[in-house]
Amino acid sequence: MAAPKPSDEENSNTRLNNTSPWDQYEGPEPSTSGSSTLHVRSRAGSSDIEDGDGPRGTLPVWLRESSKSFHFRWVPYPLRHFARAVAAWTKGPDPPQRQRISPFFPAIQEAPVKLIEKYLPRPIQKAGLLAGFLFCWLLTFSLVLHRSASAGSIEGYGKPQPIWCGASYWSGGNSCGLNGNRCRPFDNANFPFRCPANCKAVHVLNPHAVGKQEINYKPFVIGGPEEDGYGNATTDTIYRADSFLCQAAIHAGVVSNQKGGCGVAKLAGEHTNFPSTYRNGIQSISFDVSFPKTFTFVSGLSSDCIKDLRWPLLAVTVVFTTILSIATASPAVFFPCVFTMLFFHVGLVSDPPTNADYASLSSLIIGRFLPAAFVAAVFYRYSVKPQQKDLQGAFMERTVLWLGGAWVGSLNNYTFDFIPIQRLTPSDLRAQPGARLALVIIVVLLFSIALGQVYYLRLEGRLPKYLGIYAIMVTFLIVCVIIPSLNLRIHHYFLALLLLPGTRVQTRPSLLYQGILVGLFINGTARWGFDSILQTAAALRGDGQLGSLLPHVNATVATAQSITFSWRNPPMERGYDGLSILVNDVERYRWYYAEGEKEHTFERSHENEREYFRFGYMSGSQAADFTRAGVWESTGEWKEGEEGASL
Repeated sequence: MAAPKPSDEENSNTRLNNTSPWDQYEGPEPSTSGSSTLHVRSRAGSSDIEDGDGPRGTLPVWLRESSKSFHFRWVPYPLRHFARAVAAWTKGPDPPQRQRISPFFPAIQEAPVKLIEKYLPRPIQKAGLLAGFLFCWLLTFSLVLHRSASAGSIEGYGKPQPIWCGASYWSGGNSCGLNGNRCRPFDNANFPFRCPANCKAVHVLNPHAVGKQEINYKPFVIGGPEEDGYGNATTDTIYRADSFLCQAAIHAGVVSNQKGGCGVAKLAGEHTNFPSTYRNGIQSISFDVSFPKTFTFVSGLSSDCIKDLRWPLLAVTVVFTTILSIATASPAVFFPCVFTMLFFHVGLVSDPPTNADYASLSSLIIGRFLPAAFVAAVFYRYSVKPQQKDLQGAFMERTVLWLGGAWVGSLNNYTFDFIPIQRLTPSDLRAQPGARLALVIIVVLLFSIALGQVYYLRLEGRLPKYLGIYAIMVTFLIVCVIIPSLNLRIHHYFLALLLLPGTRVQTRPSLLYQGILVGLFINGTARWGFDSILQTAAALRGDGQLGSLLPHVNATVATAQSITFSWRNPPMERGYDGLSILVNDVERYRWYYAEGEKEHTFERSHENEREYFRFGYMSGSQAADFTRAGVWESTGEWKEGEEGASL
């Protein structure tokens, strides 16, 4: 008997079962009257099959996904599901939860604002009060600053010359020329000077050779008085000429680190044996041989020298900014006024750039203020204003958290001075003790803070937008890193600009974070300006080592009274045409290509005294890196220097 012929409906079902659902499905189709085929229509919020009066059932996975998902059919379904879940989570709750600070004791915090509103209700009256307030600050600030800028005079020596904390009589390497002739005179000269406060915090940021020692990330003071067991000086207070003058004055007790001060340095000619002593918070460096130029300090001076008045000026600006913060409700009044006051305080008082006089300094700070104010207006619009809008009843909390944080960031040359990171460059992080551990701690702390800010941004429904903003920032930084011949350097101001967008939510932690970041921006731009974040190797190096080729010099003959060195021709294809020899950190010999024999004999200049020799190639009058010091002992023995370069 012939098998029954299958119906059209069965044929249709067979065709469906023999093909892949991905090949079969092309989206929902409209139903037609009289059709016996089941049609599926996707509805938002439903994952059921509906066939007229038939029962409801669960849709298969391939039908539950929207048609857009089919563009990513190559991605496994679990990953697509996870991505959709993450995207849904980042959108936050619906409706969004706007964060608001619930102030402690709002009646007390609002009292100054309500008092002004009661007695000066009109806008013109408030504007007049603000103008008078700012005028009082400007007048007080200017009078104290003028007093601080007045150097006074020293009886018998006249008006002292303001100098910066790293000023010295002598330059490193062979910068002072053959036998130090460019740095004469060596003695019989006096120099009245005035030092600013906080000079003890200045360190050398690249290795500097002192005999066989390599000095880095320390104050640079060589010598000083020898002391007995009770701290009393037993010898003259003599310092090597390349010592930082203000730090030597602090070490000698001539000026104060907290207030600065005046003194008179007197050149003392050649001196032998500079001891290492710890005085007034500075450990000096030893040097056991002679140096042609030294200095000491004149004692018993009578002067009306004006101390550095940065601390009284700090009190003035802190008081005025605190009153403004407590008595102001409008962010449009609070932020521009506080930003301006902090900027000029940092630039002129607490961390000023190096300048010879206050007229030049004022000109420089005004020039830096204008672009800084423009950038500040941008992050005010997108970060500060949204955070502080409708900050009702929390003005004292804003003063403690936001304004206090801004002062901490602005004074980071004091507040963050304990962190052992001078510059965020790979070479500094490798060389400075404790820098890598400190960086790890900072990164972990920033990551923890970022997680908290992500939580609040999600609650407000802003997380997707901010993830996009920071994705653009990260992409920009990656591009900066891979640009050839340039190095990425993160400055104070740039770090603040990177992190400020994430502080717009109105929470107490955000108030503190935003204040610190605004302070860092102010300090960075007022002290250093908008320095480029992409710098060449030479700009990052500063006065550091060049990484140049080092000569190989042999001591062919060495006795107790003389020593002879020989060398090969310098590699002219590398641009070198000469050789420089330093003896006890002073250039004593130069040789150029085709100028006589490639050897030289030195006679011992001081009996029973060792001598340190360093050698470096020359390119015209410019010296490359020098070798590390070899030692010619007083017995005539020659000890080769260690591998590596020095300055």
